[in-house]
Amino acid sequence: MTAPFGQAGTAKYVRLTTFRKDGTPVATPIWAALDGEALLMWTVSDSWKVKRLRRNTAVIVQACDMRGKQTFGPPVKGTATVLDSEGTDHAREVIIKKYGIMGWLTVKGSLLRRGKNGTIGLKVVADA
Repeated sequence: MTAPFGQAGTAKYVRLTTFRKDGTPVATPIWAALDGEALLMWTVSDSWKVKRLRRNTAVIVQACDMRGKQTFGPPVKGTATVLDSEGTDHAREVIIKKYGIMGWLTVKGSLLRRGKNGTIGLKVVADA
């Protein structure tokens, strides 16, 4: 079986492209970690990417550098889901596991700063 996300499944940074109401793509670099056949991400709850995903679940993911400018491997079309509280907790755990001490410090710092509802998990499943 081949990995559904290619390089994006193992990259340190992933460019998540969401779409505005008019269809304009908006790309953002983000941490992501594989969880089975899904790619889990974690972000600020009131971010524009979350608002766009609530309206349109279509996304494109691709491995990138930390600024999202240089990309690697092919882009992968997928469908994103904004996770509930339990799913977000799991996404935090998966991110911490992949990113080690930096992941732990970032997640714990965010929990202190924003509280438990200040961030939210995202789940992307590759289109067939």
